[in-house]
Amino acid sequence: MPNKKNPIFLIILIIILSLSLNACSFTTHQQAKQGDNFFFIADGFGKAPQDIFLQAWKAIKDEHLDKTYNHQDWSRWKTRYFHQIKTKEDAYLAIDTMIESLDDPYTRFLKPYDFQEQNRSIDAELFGIGVHITKAKDQVTIIDVIDGTPAKKAGLQPGDMIVRIDNKSTKGLEIKDVAEKVRGKVGSKVTIGILRDKKELTKEITRERIEIKSVDYKILNNNYAYIKISSFISSETSFEMLNALDATKNAKGIIIDLRGNQGGLLPNAIFIANMFINKGDIVSIVDRNGRKKIIKAESDISITNKPVVILVNQASASASEILSGALKDHKRAILVGETTYGKGMVQKIHKLADGSGINITIGKYLTPDGTDINKKGISPDYTVKLSEEDFLKDKDPQLDKAKQLLAGKIAAIEKLTAGK
Repeated sequence: MPNKKNPIFLIILIIILSLSLNACSFTTHQQAKQGDNFFFIADGFGKAPQDIFLQAWKAIKDEHLDKTYNHQDWSRWKTRYFHQIKTKEDAYLAIDTMIESLDDPYTRFLKPYDFQEQNRSIDAELFGIGVHITKAKDQVTIIDVIDGTPAKKAGLQPGDMIVRIDNKSTKGLEIKDVAEKVRGKVGSKVTIGILRDKKELTKEITRERIEIKSVDYKILNNNYAYIKISSFISSETSFEMLNALDATKNAKGIIIDLRGNQGGLLPNAIFIANMFINKGDIVSIVDRNGRKKIIKAESDISITNKPVVILVNQASASASEILSGALKDHKRAILVGETTYGKGMVQKIHKLADGSGINITIGKYLTPDGTDINKKGISPDYTVKLSEEDFLKDKDPQLDKAKQLLAGKIAAIEKLTAGK
């Protein structure tokens, strides 16, 4: 079983992280470390609303990929709202307006709560009961219950509507408000009122630390390791992938499912790609000055040479495209499904002094063959559609094609081996 404390893995993660950070220029910022994530806080500013706005302005000025700032004089924003910003809400609105002028969908401002939510995802944990919720027809509804959590033990089910929390109605509350009320200190209790089959039930649940898993796996047809990576945002994703490969080590081939995976942390994509590639380029990052940083595979990280098929669709983006692009260019994997999203930009998380933050586009990436996939995506080797009818009938023609191709690859390898 791979050990997180194994020095080789720690060294490689440090190397990868430093490479991704060195693609940027951090000349006027104070660095603060929080867990495994690095945040940068501008020097010389306080927490006053006007200061928050100026921090955001300066961070974008210093680091945004587009040095023309969408063909405008960026300095005009510095004084545009002078003496007009009185409250934090004023500052937030001004920052949003300023960012909109960049016409960059990936540079975005996050209020303190949203920034904290992003960090929870990176830390791969939260404190609560273990449910995923959505809002449908003005009702907060549970869409998933995480295995092994207090919610699962209490008998909560997908489809249950949360109508009360601690005897107070959830009517009119937004999802984030409901989530905040459900979360709390480990060991504290929360009373959840749910509506199921037109009957209201009450559950008293003790909150616990909830680990968020981004990698799931199983063995298919006694031969194939099926590994689903739902996100690259967690700092634990690479280690979860190591554990998945270890747990399925007797499989003859691997199917990696990246469908619906919208990306996450760059080091995760690099490290996981390196598990399958033992030499050559993994990805190149081009910064705002045109400098190219080439990140190469380390031979001692590669841990498997088994045949691989990757499932992708139109929602596979960013880090998913880095992984699938690297394995496709190196002919280490066959891609099945639909053309990917086409997000070839790299963002950096920038924390502001009041706890809000900005994700700033600081570079673009190229696949090992030098391909810029931004707004184009990566075409699969085999295009296979998954229709709504297939989904409703619990059919998966994309997975079926992956198994077919993997069977052919395995048979060819066994024939070659037998002939020696």
